[in-house]
Amino acid sequence: MKLCSSIVDPESKLSYAPVVGREGRLIIGAHCPSRSLVSGVSVFNIGDVFIRQSEGDPVKEMAAVSAPLRPQLLDQSPVAKTRKRDQIISHPQKQSQRTTQNNVSNLPQHLQHININAAGIDIGSDRHLVAVPEGRDMVSVREFGTFTADLQAIADWLEQCGVTTVAMESTGVYWIPLYEILEQRGFEVYLVDARRVKNVSGRKSDVLDCQWVQELHTYGLLAKAFRPAEEVCVLRGYLRQKEMLVQTAAMHIQHMQKALQQMNLLLHNVVSDITGATGMKILKGIIAGERNPKVLAKERDPRCRNSTETIAKSLVGNYRPEHLFALRQAVELYEIYQTKIADCEAAIVAYLEQQDHRTEDEPPSPQKSISARDRMRGGTDVRAKLYKMTAVDLFAIPGLAADTLLTLASEVGLDISPWQSEKHFTSWLALCPGTRRSGRRVLSRKTRPSANRAAQAFRMAAATQARAKTALGAFYRRIRARSGGREAITATAHKIARIFYSMLKNRTEYVEVGQAAYEQKFKERRLRSLKHQATALGYQLTPIATGSF
Repeated sequence: MKLCSSIVDPESKLSYAPVVGREGRLIIGAHCPSRSLVSGVSVFNIGDVFIRQSEGDPVKEMAAVSAPLRPQLLDQSPVAKTRKRDQIISHPQKQSQRTTQNNVSNLPQHLQHININAAGIDIGSDRHLVAVPEGRDMVSVREFGTFTADLQAIADWLEQCGVTTVAMESTGVYWIPLYEILEQRGFEVYLVDARRVKNVSGRKSDVLDCQWVQELHTYGLLAKAFRPAEEVCVLRGYLRQKEMLVQTAAMHIQHMQKALQQMNLLLHNVVSDITGATGMKILKGIIAGERNPKVLAKERDPRCRNSTETIAKSLVGNYRPEHLFALRQAVELYEIYQTKIADCEAAIVAYLEQQDHRTEDEPPSPQKSISARDRMRGGTDVRAKLYKMTAVDLFAIPGLAADTLLTLASEVGLDISPWQSEKHFTSWLALCPGTRRSGRRVLSRKTRPSANRAAQAFRMAAATQARAKTALGAFYRRIRARSGGREAITATAHKIARIFYSMLKNRTEYVEVGQAAYEQKFKERRLRSLKHQATALGYQLTPIATGSF
């Protein structure tokens, strides 16, 4: 008889697979009297018949069950090794049946081992559990810390075990250091969505998780998540840092508004932005000690809609010292963050200048006006830089400006080869309709929820088309009238994403047909549909002469 386990209980003669963790303690996958879904945790199926034969005792049959491994089983003394009084012999008929059923050559294609040298890692904040194929080492699961030396030890152990590909869950940001080290060491790393590797309910532990990931990766059932190239990741870091700074600066604007409201200085009612030219001059005057509302109102910018008298009325209030103190600190913090945002934009521009160019030509004349938002601080033309990197004018797409395009370049990149078609791209963005069906019944077509930053950028671009006199604007309003605002934003974002993909893949230019041309084309399409319906019912459409009514 051949046992498939490395340790045998001398009392029960049942076999178990030990898992050694930190400090030499044993880790048991599950205390469940049934076969585990992960190989190596439980050896025998419940119900398998084994024969126990002792001296002077008749032959007895017993059912094998999975049980916790006792610590004393690790001590394999010579006495225990030579002890052969009790022997477990599997039933020959049962063994032959199992051998025939588990023959790899008889398994279907989708159940064969695709990645023989696969490992699975359960990522944690303070420890990582790594599972390798059985037989590669004395233990198949080991626990490691999260220090850099521990991460290097994981890579060393995987090389020792002959592992070539590794799968891990995308848990927070804890996976990033290990992912980068394993990539540098030459492993093929699969970063997978945690929702795709959920284990059976009720069988949740770190050991089972890493073994389950390893099992799925062995059979080739895991899809690699998209991770852009290294140069795109650098740009992503700059853009996300800038986004964090902008969000924090916005918090201090709210602090300014709160302090002004507590003093009943209703500046936000007479200026559109208290951090604009007029607002900041008035705030600086208040902090400097000026209390005369007419003097403060003279700081009004000529482009401000409200008059000096109206602004002066809003600056009459109760200047309490504690509120002035809060206002002063909020303004100072806001200016500090504006300085940091400028530094971040300078780093972004410097990094864009280092990237390779597809063309050295200048971009064509813009179809839409280029505003100050399309330039970085210091006058850097983002449109010209992106045109040289892509050889297409992405700014021609309605709704896409400098911030949106830089976000897309940092989240998706300017190489869309990882996606086979527009459908794959929009599915990854979670902008395409859902496919929930049961039989012939469609349960739902809603898009699945997603926190994809690129999808959010496309949605922001779509929201700007609510009143635009463009073809996309006409499309947005048609969908909004039929299905509502949220559905219109999603549908328009889906269309913008398809245009973005097509321009980068085919190197084509976007041509704006205009609102009138889109409405005329939609009218003709609707008329053809009505003619087909009338013909199917036995009728014929006849145009009404002008002036009949």
